[in-house]
Amino acid sequence: MAKQLSGQRYAQAIFDLAQENNQVEQWGEDLAVVSEVFQDADFSALLKHADMPVADKLNATASVLANVNPLIRNLVDLLVSKNSVDTVPSVYTGYTQLLDRHLGRQRVEITTAVALEGTEADRISAFVTSLIKSEVVLTTKVDESILGGLVIQIGDQLLDGSTKARLDSLRNKLHTEIAASV
Repeated sequence: MAKQLSGQRYAQAIFDLAQENNQVEQWGEDLAVVSEVFQDADFSALLKHADMPVADKLNATASVLANVNPLIRNLVDLLVSKNSVDTVPSVYTGYTQLLDRHLGRQRVEITTAVALEGTEADRISAFVTSLIKSEVVLTTKVDESILGGLVIQIGDQLLDGSTKARLDSLRNKLHTEIAASV
């Protein structure tokens, strides 16, 4: 939880700087690159290695992130120097949330039992856009355990139209009716 809170603070600070420089979207792209690099298990392990001097860690990040904005690299250098590389994902998540709010868009996750085809994803995106009256950034995932239908996650709201949810509801209703009749 502490990493998430400090990540949110760093995200807010870097977002404020990005706004001052009129580069909120570009810095979001740079942070996406940073996040992707830090998700590499070998690179992350290298940066966490206690016997490796901080200067060598900073040189490694400088060479890998050479095309990233210098102020973003300064943030990375600070996190590496403080042995806080695990904070990078929460910084990226926090920044993305701030950017989405700033641009008036909403991230939506769709879960289906089978992969969606392009036209299906477009129809769902249009439906959700009309539902929430906001630009939608759609991500999809497949979870065969839902059997069919779909689950829509919009922020902290969950719309569960899965076959599994319907079957569970029917099962609970039958159990309630059987218990009531006994």
